[in-house]
Amino acid sequence: MKEETYRRPGGGQHPPNLSPEYKSTTGRSPAKPAIVLPQTLSEITGPLLQTERLDASECDLTRQRMGEPLGERIIVEGRVLDEDGRPVPNALVEIWQCNAAGRYHHPGDQHDAPLDPNFYGGGRARADAEGNYRFVTVKPGAYPWGNHHNAWRPAHIHFSLFGPAFATRLITQMYFPNDPLLAFDPIYNSVPEAARQRLQAAFDMELTQPEWALGYRFDIVLRGRHATPME
Repeated sequence: MKEETYRRPGGGQHPPNLSPEYKSTTGRSPAKPAIVLPQTLSEITGPLLQTERLDASECDLTRQRMGEPLGERIIVEGRVLDEDGRPVPNALVEIWQCNAAGRYHHPGDQHDAPLDPNFYGGGRARADAEGNYRFVTVKPGAYPWGNHHNAWRPAHIHFSLFGPAFATRLITQMYFPNDPLLAFDPIYNSVPEAARQRLQAAFDMELTQPEWALGYRFDIVLRGRHATPME
C-alpha cells in the first residue's frame, strides 16, 4: 500500500485547531505542536468498510419513519473526487442534520423547537464506481448555539466520508448558497477565506424534480489545492 495514499494535508485549506471567535476551540485546541504518529498496517487496512451492506432507505431520510417529515424536500447529489479530479469509488458517505425546525433528534439538543417524529436526521450512501452519491432529505433549519450574543448556525448538513479504513475518515459540513447567516458564523469563517466557497452546495435545476424537490450539488475533493475543507 503506497504511503502517499494516506499522506496528511498541507496548510491553508482547512480550519485551524484554534479559532478564538469559535469559542469552544480555545479549550480543546492543542497547546503544543502535534506529535505525528506513524500509521500501523492494521489502521490503514481495516476494518474494511467497502463490504458493509446498506439498507435501501438509508440514503432517503424522508422514508425512514412511518410518515413523511415536515419541511422542504431536497435532493443532494455529488461526487467524491481525489486531488486530480478522478472519482473515488465505493466511498462510504454518511450525513447527519437537524430537522426543518432546527432541532436534532438527540437528547442533548434542548433547543425550543419541535421534534419531528418522522425525521431521524441520519443517513448513509455508497458512492458508485464514478464516485457519485445521492441523498433525499429535508432542508435543515437554522438554530441558536450560544457561542456569542444572538448566535445562529446557518442551515447545514454534516458529512462523514470513509475510505477503506477508519484512518481514512474525513468530516466536513455542507452549507446552502447565499445564506445570510454565513457572514456571522464563526465555524464557517474559521475556514481560510479562499476555501470557504467549496463548502457551499450549488443549486442545480437539472437535478431539481418538478413539483417534488429542489436539487443541490456538492462535490467533495479529498485533498490537494482544491480540497474541500475538513474539520
